[in-house]
Amino acid sequence: MISAPGQATVEDVPEPVPGADDVVVEIHRVGVCGTDLELFRGDMAYLATGRSWYPLRPGHEWAGRVASIGERVDPTWRGARVMGDTMLGCGHCDRCLSGRKHLCPDLVEVGISLGFAGALAERIVVPAASLHRLPDTIDDTAAALVEPGGNAWRAADAAQPGPNTRILVLGAGTIGLLATAFAAAAGAEVHVAARSSARSVLAKGIGAAAFWQADPPSEFPFDAVIDATNDASSPMAALDRVRPGGRVVYIGLSGTPSLIETRRLVLKDVTAVGILSGSPGIGPAIEQYASGAVDPRPLAGPPLPLARASDVLGGWRPGGPAPKVHFDPRL
Repeated sequence: MISAPGQATVEDVPEPVPGADDVVVEIHRVGVCGTDLELFRGDMAYLATGRSWYPLRPGHEWAGRVASIGERVDPTWRGARVMGDTMLGCGHCDRCLSGRKHLCPDLVEVGISLGFAGALAERIVVPAASLHRLPDTIDDTAAALVEPGGNAWRAADAAQPGPNTRILVLGAGTIGLLATAFAAAAGAEVHVAARSSARSVLAKGIGAAAFWQADPPSEFPFDAVIDATNDASSPMAALDRVRPGGRVVYIGLSGTPSLIETRRLVLKDVTAVGILSGSPGIGPAIEQYASGAVDPRPLAGPPLPLARASDVLGGWRPGGPAPKVHFDPRL
């Protein structure tokens, strides 16, 4: 539980009880992402706008098994291995009904906004409507990478990968590496550019054709560029590197406003796409993981017990190249 900026503890709380349309899930694996770190530090934008507040329990990249169900929930959910969507829409507005619940004006985000308790816990209560079943071919590690995988799949899909396409991914964090894997699985030649060379082996192992610690040489024209960084200069760099008529995909967010030269965007006839949520990509991510087309497991290290959560939220990282830290509340 995060009680204030820089303050987090592991606490005993009452056993969760599902509402009529809810389930209780026993958490087997949960990941920590940049949003959780921002909430811990106190610089998450939602804290300033009143959309989030303390105390809060983070954790929105999770997987587990349904332990109990509400009275109106389909009994077949009981005992199912599942992961859940972070974005909880109202279910009846035009955006929700058109499959865009992540844009719902009454959106609630698990472990992030409006007091909805997250999955950095032994159990979590979520609406049954937010669940996705997991096949046995997806283990707990991969299952907890489905939520970020949905974001990355959408970014890769927006870049329109395929044979005879060359894509540049800026950033070698979890989203950038997963986007690399999905684009490579679609047949694209994917190059990754990141400031540190520490992720080069991981990037190539997951499908990158090349890794650049600096800007790639100018002789490589890119049909699409995916910006998966938090660097305010990257959006313009992406526009500079894409070929005329290409696509730039923005999924990273910087802490300060980032600018692009719209005249250059127009004169190059470039399509720019923004990716907010993984919700529409969860199904495709599960399919890709289950088939073996993409194996996300190298991106996460061995799971830690909840007792180390405050250390990780405070910036401590176990050794190894994997960018994602996972917890197993059963440890």
